Amino acid sequence: MNEFIVYWLPLMEHNKYNLISFQSDVYTNSAKLNITPTPDSLLRVFMAYVPLENAVEIEPQQLDTFERKGFTVVEWGGSIKAA
Repeated sequence: MNEFIVYWLPLMEHNKYNLISFQSDVYTNSAKLNITPTPDSLLRVFMAYVPLENAVEIEPQQLDTFERKGFTVVEWGGSIKAA
């Protein structure tokens, strides 16, 4: 998690606003993973963000909690879309 913040924060902190969305099924359905042996727990976090000049109203995103069990794979990623 710290490496995720260390990478993305410098790219975002000077923008007036950032529109951030975690892609969940949209991402996992389009970027398949094959892991052997099969993990007991799998968490894939893919953040998409757009730097903005003005604030926008959006619905808060509901994020599921995650519980690690046994062999756990955690993937962190992201993408920026130019405004």
